[in-house]
Amino acid sequence: MKASEADILIVPGYTNSGPGHWQTRWESKLASARRVEQAEWVKPVREDWVARMNEEIEAATKPVVIVAHSLGVATAVHAISKENQHKIAGAFFVAPPDVENPKIRPKHLMTFGPYPRDPLPFPSMIVASRNDHFGSYEHAGDIANAWGSTLVDAGESGHLNAESGHGPWPEGTMVFAQFLSRLKP
Repeated sequence: MKASEADILIVPGYTNSGPGHWQTRWESKLASARRVEQAEWVKPVREDWVARMNEEIEAATKPVVIVAHSLGVATAVHAISKENQHKIAGAFFVAPPDVENPKIRPKHLMTFGPYPRDPLPFPSMIVASRNDHFGSYEHAGDIANAWGSTLVDAGESGHLNAESGHGPWPEGTMVFAQFLSRLKP
């Protein structure tokens, strides 16, 4: 699949993805990408975020490819339903947080847990770091296993955001391009 053959939904996490974040950069470079905007970025409410995600999936006119980071991963996975899964061609998940970890901060992020454990009905990939303070690599491996996702080891890369030095993130661009090329339009 080519990027132009998909509606690419950029799904940021807690506090949104700022101007230097790789998601914002990808959104500006991919003509078929659009951000799933949330009314409240600082005090996320799972039901509201999932409802907005569902609106964007419904509005899609081409096969949907999800590009989610951090709490956006939890949002996207909770939004997948029998009614909309046929519209989704694939999902590219980056730095999924462990939303069941009682040490997670801020605490209200735990309201996005637990993750569903059913296999996803479309191809998916999880890119995870070995030193992400929001979720361990082992946790990412566990959910990748449950969902049937390909797990990509990003090494010691922190939370894979602008703060950890992943603004442009060229390696991520290459991995996403490979993932996209394997999807069927």
